[in-house]
Amino acid sequence: MSVKSRTGAGRRFVLKPIGIVHSPFREPTDIPRDMNRLPRAFTKVRGALEIFPEYAEGLKDVGAFSHLIVTFAFHKSTGAKLLSKPPGETRFRGVFSTRSPHRPNALGLTVVKLASRKENILAVSGIDMVEGTPILDIKPYTARDRKSGIRTGWIRGRRVPAPPRANR
Repeated sequence: MSVKSRTGAGRRFVLKPIGIVHSPFREPTDIPRDMNRLPRAFTKVRGALEIFPEYAEGLKDVGAFSHLIVTFAFHKSTGAKLLSKPPGETRFRGVFSTRSPHRPNALGLTVVKLASRKENILAVSGIDMVEGTPILDIKPYTARDRKSGIRTGWIRGRRVPAPPRANR
């Protein structure tokens, strides 16, 4: 059965990358799975967002923000899976309740800390993407994005290992 909708359901969307990620992680397997379990594991991971020259004008005033929301494509994802087993879990979860890259629409979302801007290059930390990841959009992280009273679903009460101690 085909259903037509006035909301645009069924429309095709074409997304054109506005830049690429430069990351210390070359492949998804370079990211230790346990890093995804630690709340601030990626905080010190540095990289850069290279915005293509034709979009550089859109970076005007971005330097005034401490953090950016980056929408990207999981370009190395190998297909969608509606059930996923998160790192450290024994049960499968619905993909929409996980951060799995294997999604019906291979879109990712992350927040990075902006260190500096030099022309069309944004130096950032908090990189959890691999080298060459296509950037689809950037938005400033603002007070509007901070939420209180959140529920964390199946993650609530989950034991998270302590971060590794630095050698002294």
